[in-house]
Amino acid sequence: MSWEKKLPITSQCKKCPWKKSTNANDIPNGYSIERHANLIDTIADPNNPLQSLTKAQFNIMSCHCMAEAPCVGWLYNQLGDGNNMGLRIRMAKCKNVKDIKTVGLQHETFADTIPKF
Repeated sequence: MSWEKKLPITSQCKKCPWKKSTNANDIPNGYSIERHANLIDTIADPNNPLQSLTKAQFNIMSCHCMAEAPCVGWLYNQLGDGNNMGLRIRMAKCKNVKDIKTVGLQHETFADTIPKF
């Protein structure tokens, strides 16, 4: 994937589900709680880094505003506290990964990104 060499976007979009301030009903292209919950396959188990070298290594959460780009909020979480070792390896040669910027308070876990209706 070309984004492994250079990310097409490095700033979090306005309606990113990783932002605590985002209302799920405002997420572009129609929000689906079922589709959102299925993104669990993109999340590494932070307590089992080796697991991310298999399952989560090949799955990404795409940005809601630019489908061909990975979600910046997801990248921030998975490269940091999410401890996604597979993703860290994939991003090792990315030229602009250091430019990733989030906006506002972020959810700490994927489960927190799913709204409680």
